[in-house]
Amino acid sequence: MKSVGSTPSGKPRLTTSAMIASIAAEGQRTRPAPFGHALVELARSREDVLGMTADLGKYTDLHIFAQAFPDRYYQMGMAEQLLFGAASGLAAEGFMPFTTTYAVFASRRAYDFIHQTIAEEDRNVKIACALPGLTSGYGPSHQAAEDLALFRAMPNMTVIDPCDAHEIEQIVPAIAAHRGPVYMRLLRGQVPLVLDGYNYRFELGKAALLRDGADILIISSGIMTMRALEAAQSLQDDRVNAAVLHVPTIKPLDTETILREAGKPGRLVVVAENHTVIGGLGEAVAALLMRAGVHPAFRQIGLPDEFLAAGALPTLHDRYGISTAEVTRQIKEWLR
Repeated sequence: MKSVGSTPSGKPRLTTSAMIASIAAEGQRTRPAPFGHALVELARSREDVLGMTADLGKYTDLHIFAQAFPDRYYQMGMAEQLLFGAASGLAAEGFMPFTTTYAVFASRRAYDFIHQTIAEEDRNVKIACALPGLTSGYGPSHQAAEDLALFRAMPNMTVIDPCDAHEIEQIVPAIAAHRGPVYMRLLRGQVPLVLDGYNYRFELGKAALLRDGADILIISSGIMTMRALEAAQSLQDDRVNAAVLHVPTIKPLDTETILREAGKPGRLVVVAENHTVIGGLGEAVAALLMRAGVHPAFRQIGLPDEFLAAGALPTLHDRYGISTAEVTRQIKEWLR
């Protein structure tokens, strides 16, 4: 994020560069293009791996794969339906395509092609989509606030929302070992490193308790796990002990771990997600708890059911309640 001058409030004046999909805080450890590098490593041992994109190789880190394996890279042009239809056909011939685009294009423009040619046929296609949720400031055309809800509803589709670079590097070989279609949200560019400090290991379909606490349980996915961990540290200064349960696999949900942790008495349960509050992790957890007869005090942190504004990401994250400061503030209010 660049700044020029300052505002009357004394805060740095944000330029349009603050609208891009960078979620790393100033000074935060990052790793460049974890998806692209992990896919190259995978392809060295698996000749069936292909890389395919719809004119977005550079913006989904697939250009790294293209440089390493140009004969296994397919640039399909600005035609997402063609991308996924061709990927299905290649999977039917024994290949394992890793396809990339923006999440809005997969979940809106090409949804029917994914549904009919990939999910219904149970084809071994991996779909990795950048700009998930509110990680772009360019308005509703680029903000995929409802992608998890749409792909959760699709039979045969595994759905993953990774937190950081450390996790993405582990997800790539894990989903390659899983036969069947996968939709994963993609963080690209300089991606923060967080989970390596928690001795974390990704397991498909498994949630992980990153820290324990007696006062509140934050159930989170994707970048909101970063926010949850930061908020938990801030809350500790006020003698509030917060547990953080990271749930990277949205479907299938780790029902056993969620029920065990949410069922512990005396804790407020908060689900935090970078997604609309309609149809995502929050409602999946709420439905699970209701069906199982587990009834903790329950709250959601997520994006509102509306078309979001354009602007600088830090400003939007504050406005829509998913910044660390806003997560902390909301939880403090609920605990009063």
